[in-house]
Amino acid sequence: MSAIAAARLGYRVHILTNEPDGPAAQVAHTITIGAYDDPDALRRFATAVDVVTFEFENISADGLELLAALRPVRPSGRILRISQDRVAEKRFLTEAGIPVAPWREVGTPADLSAARADLGLPFILKTTRLGYDGKGQSRIHRDEDMQPAFDTLAPHPLVAEGMVDFACEISVMVARGLDGVAVTFDVTENRHRNGILDLSLAPARVPETIRDDARKIALRIADALDLVGLLGVEMFVDRDGRVLVNEIAPRPHNSGHWTMDACPVDQFAMHVRAVT
Repeated sequence: MSAIAAARLGYRVHILTNEPDGPAAQVAHTITIGAYDDPDALRRFATAVDVVTFEFENISADGLELLAALRPVRPSGRILRISQDRVAEKRFLTEAGIPVAPWREVGTPADLSAARADLGLPFILKTTRLGYDGKGQSRIHRDEDMQPAFDTLAPHPLVAEGMVDFACEISVMVARGLDGVAVTFDVTENRHRNGILDLSLAPARVPETIRDDARKIALRIADALDLVGLLGVEMFVDRDGRVLVNEIAPRPHNSGHWTMDACPVDQFAMHVRAVT
């Protein structure tokens, strides 16, 4: 969809892909076939483009850094690395003063026991990388659940997160340009089924004070990251009306797809405008 949006804005899109028949390859002006960590393919690709961007996070951060030495990469490889690792993400948000649920890094059974002592029950044990749509995680309701969950998810690095008694889940899409000017789409209310987004409602059916808090938090994150591009910020609203950040995604997001039908400039066009 970003390739189509870019073409509508008059850009010739060049895609680096390991899938010759992938969706973006079918609508791009030019394609380079290669793995995301193939130095030769990356260099060939870089010589043919003016700006590099990405639309999903399961790519090589090292490959992106190689590209960054040759062409502007927006959003940056630093932002990708933060979003790819839940511990790095939680640490960044915490250090930036962004409210998040309590969390603890877990590498050993002893770490897990310490997390249980700090967080109490229930909590969620997650892999730090490659988890999405409810994958790579286990809910811990009883002490007896801890070791089986650890054995299933290890040896991958893990993070334990306190479970939030939330009233609803919301998200904000924020776009920020090279000049530092940032804007947001309407705050969106999201409902999930089996860990997968099922329904988005915009604007979110929450008080304006909560929508305002959510927008301000998303803008603070974009500034702290020095974002150039589009960022999806997923949040919880707890029973006391506090907004807590769950995770971030530096790309067009499924909770922003409603903008394709409801906005003069949708999230994909906004992404292209921000990075060019």
